Amino acid sequence: MTNKNKTVWSGRFKSPISKSFQRIGASINVDKRLYEQDIFASKIHTQMLIKNKIIPVKDGKKILKGLEKIKKQIKKGKFVFKEKFEDIHLNIEKKLFEIIGVSAGYMHTARSRNDQVVTDFKLWVKDSSLIIIDELNDLMKNIIKKAEKNIGTVMPGFTHLKNAQPISFAHYLLAYYEMFKRDKSRFFNNLELIDDSPLGVAALSGTSYKIDRHFTSKKLGFKKPTNNSIDTVSDRDFAIDFLYACAVCAMHLSRLAEDFIILNSDAYKLISFNDKMLTGSSIMPQKKNPDPAELIRGRTGINYGKLNSILTIMKGLPISYFKDLQDDKSLVFDGFDTLKDTLIMSNELIKNVYPNKTRMLNMANTGYTTATDFADYLVKEKNLSFRAAYKISSKIVNYAEKNKKNLDELNLNEIKKFYKDLDLKVLKIFNVKNSMNSKNSFGGTSEKNVKSMIKRYKKELR
Repeated sequence: MTNKNKTVWSGRFKSPISKSFQRIGASINVDKRLYEQDIFASKIHTQMLIKNKIIPVKDGKKILKGLEKIKKQIKKGKFVFKEKFEDIHLNIEKKLFEIIGVSAGYMHTARSRNDQVVTDFKLWVKDSSLIIIDELNDLMKNIIKKAEKNIGTVMPGFTHLKNAQPISFAHYLLAYYEMFKRDKSRFFNNLELIDDSPLGVAALSGTSYKIDRHFTSKKLGFKKPTNNSIDTVSDRDFAIDFLYACAVCAMHLSRLAEDFIILNSDAYKLISFNDKMLTGSSIMPQKKNPDPAELIRGRTGINYGKLNSILTIMKGLPISYFKDLQDDKSLVFDGFDTLKDTLIMSNELIKNVYPNKTRMLNMANTGYTTATDFADYLVKEKNLSFRAAYKISSKIVNYAEKNKKNLDELNLNEIKKFYKDLDLKVLKIFNVKNSMNSKNSFGGTSEKNVKSMIKRYKKELR
């Protein structure tokens, strides 16, 4: 190989690297995605080298101009990434030599690919976390819009997929708002944890050059430099944290999708979707299948797999840098891409879901969902203990079931068979909307509470 085609580290080697390892060991097809972060970090590093008089000003300025040219070439699709140069860092450095000549040799002063890659990677994770947060904000806004239209929509709340108590459809949707709010907090927390700059720790021990890591940290958008050079090059906690946050968020999206699949099923028929969120069958003309929801549910496995893979890579690594870490980026990139697509689909799903209000109300009236309300009435109005009231309510449920009636279909005389001291106002207890609105404890499903929470959520998202 000519010098032009040799790797920067080939000085001690008598023969070129094997073709198979060159192919397998090269990461350029993955980490070329880091080009903006790599060029940005290289420019800041060069500025610091100039400022601290570590490299000549003339050569430093050439580097800065050359890096800007390379950035423009990549953006225009005119840059040819080469596998023989292994990664994004060396591809850019080699191109810089082509553009400005020997001055390019000054750029790598006082740094290593070890601190270079973790700097680029951290910058990318920071940028990508903000993208996910924006997607979550959009989803949360759409949930609020859908909830606002359904504050008074009564549906059955389920435990064990059995009718439990009447709830507001809006309150049900806002349960997912809370999940996504926690997801957003996880990504924000990660941004706090990741906010120290690796640049300047070099290979693993730091450097003898009089660099200014506080300058580069500030210019790169970090709060401070990392404290320990060995930990810095071996740390991938930030990647694990990112993939964990992605996995938990994907799990929440999967639960929403699963709920919608069940509620849309012919057994429930509680919600429907706009046709744009459905697909057909190649053999059954009548079918309308909620495929997007099923994809959301299924892709959660991809996010789980990425997290499990990086944990497995890291578990056996001695401290400092090893080649094993090369595969961390593909895992994080794939995890991000999968979650971003899932969030986009979830947004579409929320916008195009519609409650079957009549069916919801009818189902809320079945399954004796106001039995607890009657027990509570006896406690509050007749001073019975809850356990005594529970027994009486159970007997009424058994009676209604035997006579094939809903609780709201019982008359006063039938109810008085089980507790005599009652009047007509007790019948209001069995109305499912009254039941829903009676749950006015903080966080409960009453319309008043839901309206208050929507108002609060809107302020949060401003």
